[in-house]
Amino acid sequence: MAEEVSSSTTTAPAASPTAPLGSSVISLVNRLQDIFARVGSQSTIDLPQVAVVGSQSSGKSSVLEALVGRDFLPRGNDICTRRPLVLQLVQTKRKPDAPDDEYGEFLHLPGRKFHDFSDIRREIQAETDREAGGNKGVSDKQIRLKIFSPNVLDITLVDLPGITKVPVGDQPSDIEARIRTMIMSYIKTPTCLILAVTPANSDLANSDALQMAGIADPDGNRTIGVITKLDIMDRGTDARNLLLGKVIPSDLVM
Repeated sequence: MAEEVSSSTTTAPAASPTAPLGSSVISLVNRLQDIFARVGSQSTIDLPQVAVVGSQSSGKSSVLEALVGRDFLPRGNDICTRRPLVLQLVQTKRKPDAPDDEYGEFLHLPGRKFHDFSDIRREIQAETDREAGGNKGVSDKQIRLKIFSPNVLDITLVDLPGITKVPVGDQPSDIEARIRTMIMSYIKTPTCLILAVTPANSDLANSDALQMAGIADPDGNRTIGVITKLDIMDRGTDARNLLLGKVIPSDLVM
């Protein structure tokens, strides 16, 4: 494993003078994450990442797809994210007078490029079913996807299963506790930024995402609150307290 890490670090491309600050570091971290995932290592190195946390149907998928600019995640009324999805966005150079070349690659399918984002959605669903079953089961085994596009920023995000209260299908009776434990294993590390997604049409003070973020990051230094579904807020509800940082202390609120 040491040799593999060494070869990866030595072949990492050097940042160009016009590249964003830290772009070579992001590339190196992505390589390390892939290596640890391949060997199944529970790494003692806390690698930087952004974890997306929210309750079921909170709008996490919409937030991630907005960052990519393409629809590619499974949708539905029931729990859709049933395995952690590690999403590495890689910015590529735009070619003049040529259409944007956007595609995805899965770690479990090396060498295969997915240019149709509908095929990416189907592969996420199929790979989820292969590990977690086809009846709403949940697994902590990651799916790793890279998306190459000139329209994205270099960033690594982890889409985690939505917090659910009532077990369905093959889910165990303690499904809520299991999902919370899985989420906490990611967001408790000091190198993890927490994207706490909360729908505006719910009681923001009782947000599951903000509650968990408050436990893992009581000072709010690593928490970014994201409010979704502002267009369908219930009459009498108000998002100002969250935007002003009064619901949970955070340095950044979107």
